[in-house]
Amino acid sequence: MNGRALEELLEQKARPILVELDPPRQTDPATFLSAARELAEAGADVITVADCPVGRVGIDASLLAAKLRREYGIEVLPHMACRDRNLNAIQALLLGLAMERVGSVLLITGDPVAQKDREHIKGVFQLNSQTLAQAISQKTAAGELPAYFLCGALNVNAPNFEAELNKALRKEACGIRAFLTQPISGIRAVENLYRAREALRGYLLGGLFPIVSYKNACFLQKNVAGITIDPEIVASYENLDREQGEARARQLCLDIAARTAQAVDGFYIMTPFQRVTLVKSIIAGIREKN
Repeated sequence: MNGRALEELLEQKARPILVELDPPRQTDPATFLSAARELAEAGADVITVADCPVGRVGIDASLLAAKLRREYGIEVLPHMACRDRNLNAIQALLLGLAMERVGSVLLITGDPVAQKDREHIKGVFQLNSQTLAQAISQKTAAGELPAYFLCGALNVNAPNFEAELNKALRKEACGIRAFLTQPISGIRAVENLYRAREALRGYLLGGLFPIVSYKNACFLQKNVAGITIDPEIVASYENLDREQGEARARQLCLDIAARTAQAVDGFYIMTPFQRVTLVKSIIAGIREKN
């Protein structure tokens, strides 16, 4: 199966840059597709597609990834959440991705369904990211699935990072080959990343989230699991206008990239509010230093 370019880039020590885009929440994918093509042309090696982040429904990540690869030749990494599918549904989806020559997937447990929707929408959660990796590896060994390059998440902001690291080691034993970290912000996250580098055999892709405003920083700090922002960073955005906020975001991302360069095999940039121009400038800054 082709479509495992991410694995090849990592093996070649090419320090790939991955960029995440959220799926559109309506049927017209034109803006999403345009953003993906623009980012790829600007130097993003792989576009990762989120799977209904925070439980909000959008176009299926695997369908979008397949479309990007088939129609535009863009290398992709779809997220695959355990929230909405049992093992049969996941296996069927993986077979479809193989047909479309998509050979890399990011396995995540997935955010729960929003509290207000739980009366009429039920999460499945037959598996978590670890047991899903194990199931895929077993089915691959049995010849029921082709080989995939399996990626997982690593929360370098976890209050109990020892437990997070042990979980990552168990994921490796189940077949995870690379870890995409939650956004790195602050000394503790950087220190945890270097600890992970020493303990894990798999590839590490350092997460960068460009915080664009004080309001954005406060929201992320209070409402998004896995993201921890140092108070002084939050305060540094007070009274900044849009242009100043984006300049601050770019500089912080490049500073973190420089501080973590020796610990990672590449970078994983999340795109806030479809601000493609900002992410392109961060890609350029990282490329300039590497």
